[in-house]
Amino acid sequence: MADIIKISDATALAMHSLVHLALQPEGQSTTSRIADVFEASRHHLAKVHQKLTREGYMISSRGPAGGVALAKGADEITLLEIYELMEGAMLCQPCLFGKEMCPRNNCVLGALLPGLARQVRDYFEKTTIAQLAQESNWGH
Repeated sequence: MADIIKISDATALAMHSLVHLALQPEGQSTTSRIADVFEASRHHLAKVHQKLTREGYMISSRGPAGGVALAKGADEITLLEIYELMEGAMLCQPCLFGKEMCPRNNCVLGALLPGLARQVRDYFEKTTIAQLAQESNWGH
């Protein structure tokens, strides 16, 4: 069966980490600190951060003053970029059975699935890390 949207723990951690970094006054944090904030495995989060660093979304530095920071502006990073980096291409399949077209004359759910899939993709494509940081109440 087709999923309208699938977000793995790794993808959720990537998105949350980037928003967390966008909210830091000093512009950086540590993987350990972020793991504590989101009650996540440090080891799992370190792998997520390695991927974000390797792909140019984060910079990482070692040492007592080290940590992780955004490698580009939060307003330049969309949710779709991060989703597709972590999950692969966002496929908006209009069929519960994963077919390009419904084999029936009318889908039992009508136009619901294609409409939802389009809305989700549009939201991810238009929403930036900066917008999420601005809308969050994490600092309050």
